[in-house]
Amino acid sequence: MTTTTLTLAERIQAWHQPESLPAIKGIRRGIERESLRIKPDGNLAQTEHPKALGSALTHGSITTDFSESQMEFITPVSDSVDILLAQLGDIHGYVMRHLGGEQLWPLSMPCLLKGSDEPIPLAQYGSSNVGRMKTLYRQGLHHRYGSRMQVISGVHFNFSMPDSFWSEWHRQEANNDILQDFVSEKYLGLIRNVYRFGWLIPYLCGASPALCGSFLTGSKHNLPFERLGKGTLYLPYATSLRLSDLGYTNNSQADLNISSDSLDQYVASLRKAIGTHEPEFAKIGVKVGGEYRQLNDNVLQIENELYAPIRPKRTADSGEKPTDALNTRGIEYIELRSVDVNPYSAVGIDASQIRFLDTFLLWCLLSPSAPLTEEENALNRRNFNKVVLEGRKPGLELEVFGEGSTTLTTLGERYFGELKDVADLLDACCGKGCYGKSHQQHLAAIQDPSLTLSAKLLTQLKDAEQDILPFGLALSKRYHDQLQQSRPLYWEDSYFDEEGSRSLARQQKIEQSDSVSFDTFLKDYFAKA
Repeated sequence: MTTTTLTLAERIQAWHQPESLPAIKGIRRGIERESLRIKPDGNLAQTEHPKALGSALTHGSITTDFSESQMEFITPVSDSVDILLAQLGDIHGYVMRHLGGEQLWPLSMPCLLKGSDEPIPLAQYGSSNVGRMKTLYRQGLHHRYGSRMQVISGVHFNFSMPDSFWSEWHRQEANNDILQDFVSEKYLGLIRNVYRFGWLIPYLCGASPALCGSFLTGSKHNLPFERLGKGTLYLPYATSLRLSDLGYTNNSQADLNISSDSLDQYVASLRKAIGTHEPEFAKIGVKVGGEYRQLNDNVLQIENELYAPIRPKRTADSGEKPTDALNTRGIEYIELRSVDVNPYSAVGIDASQIRFLDTFLLWCLLSPSAPLTEEENALNRRNFNKVVLEGRKPGLELEVFGEGSTTLTTLGERYFGELKDVADLLDACCGKGCYGKSHQQHLAAIQDPSLTLSAKLLTQLKDAEQDILPFGLALSKRYHDQLQQSRPLYWEDSYFDEEGSRSLARQQKIEQSDSVSFDTFLKDYFAKA
């Protein structure tokens, strides 16, 4: 391989050339937003996924995540921020018009939960083998980690650059690799830089500094929570309890050592985790008394069980494993998973956040990115955990690999100097000043922690001396009424009516086409290379 090593400044200068600038247009994004269905009193809904919304197994936009009560809204890939948000809004509006007396919880940390995991119903996907496998996978998660952790909700931001960008960058770098390998290599560099600088995401997008005390019923933790009102627990400087050890970044996976140094190493280390026996999970049993408890007793049941803040992705064909798709066709896009639900947006995220994420991820992509050592990985985890639990603490210091420690504010301002150059690049090709405006808004929150989402939420609760339950219910009711009455901006309701009917027909066809038993289906699936 022959490649030209350029600094970030040199790369940005090259992209500013008239012949290169148009190739950046067309950043592709998709959003997956999770939210719990609740009763008007804040308790988790126990009803089935509404039939009027179609099949959770096959619907393109409306499905469920871990629980039957946990909805997931998925946009198509779009190169327009406005269209992306219009589509997300239309999905929300249609769902609100078909929820009956139920609402959607507007926060990442769950609503009122009772004393055990039993009231959290597992998502159901019908009687087909593939549908039963999806439910069994969730049964395994329940036994391994408990259901409470699984119903924490977030926003997943899918990001990719257009083909024009890759062709032009390949030319600029004078790279002799085939284009597919070049793209995968650069996306892995982005991922490594997200691990280095990713503490910026919970600091700026974290919105879960507090939670309903019912979430911790029966659980063990050593966090020094303070109490607000009757049932709210919080940490004074926390940004995202969702991303703490209470949440989906589960400690049991801390030693997996999934490599991001090359695609071959990533796939190999992930496959190893999926194929490695785990004695602790073996105690659960796989099939006990004729009933399955989990897909297998390995470190990971399947690829999706990897609780990483960012993952490389490739759209898989029907029946194809995600690692096989990556190994064969390379990285197509990346999935950023560390964004909390924004409680001040009816759809969980806003345009300014999206443009910041564009800027941040393009910065991570264009910046040099050496392989990560074990020592640097440990440092990155320490920084991330510090920001999650005490990111707004005055004078908080973070570590810079090879440099020592400095304050979060100083480090943030340094990084935002580079991010400004990327925002200017995006405005020059397609932003019309929107990226610069988003940059200023997020820089202000670096310089003044009271402007962060987490601070805004906690201040609002304290000023009103209000528990998080009535706060969340008031937002839930407001967004329910607002979205229920909203006028479609991209899709008419008839589109979702038809897609719902088509999805039910697709599910029925899948169920009728099964030709082997579930036992044989599972055996065949895991026997594939």
